[in-house]
Amino acid sequence: MKKSNLALAATVSTLIAVGSTLISAPAMAASKEKCYGIALAGQNDCATKTSSCAGTSKVDNQSDAFIAVPKGLCGKISGGSLEPKES
Repeated sequence: MKKSNLALAATVSTLIAVGSTLISAPAMAASKEKCYGIALAGQNDCATKTSSCAGTSKVDNQSDAFIAVPKGLCGKISGGSLEPKES
């Protein structure tokens, strides 16, 4: 009986953790913006035209690679752009 109570407690804890993550994710996304042209090689947040997934940009400041930054910050970063740059 103690094992089933422990398993139930673990399951409930996991569901609470997952639920709170799902609820806060959209709020966090709304406070971020994509900033192109400032990511270091291998530090981009998502796929680009020339790389298949996050962390695969080939060069520093790759024009189509972005990182998520707090809203309003990209325009203050030298070389930052809210749109992919022409290569």
